[in-house]
Amino acid sequence: MAARRKKTGEVKLKRLEAQTQVIRTVNRMVFGLLGLVLGLAVVASAFPQKRRLQDLEFELARVLAAEQKVLAEKEYRETEYLALKEDPEFLELKAMDRLNLHRKGDKVYRIQRAAD
Repeated sequence: MAARRKKTGEVKLKRLEAQTQVIRTVNRMVFGLLGLVLGLAVVASAFPQKRRLQDLEFELARVLAAEQKVLAEKEYRETEYLALKEDPEFLELKAMDRLNLHRKGDKVYRIQRAAD
């Protein structure tokens, strides 16, 4: 009978080892699946933020372009102001142009631009 108990104990031990191996495999699969789900959740949450970032970068580029236009216009106006203030010939040309006047003997060429 002792031999039978020993054999039964070995069988139980092998069953327990097999069950333990199955449990370990299932645990690995569950943790792997959990990691995959968490990874997908992180990636999925990044998509709206990436789109928002692209929108903000586009808006920034648009605003910077508008700022460059304004700065160029400001520089042009400052240069024109200084020329009007300090250069009497420029002032005379500007006044003649605005008042549509010319001196005798001068040839005046007018270029009409298309409306923007």
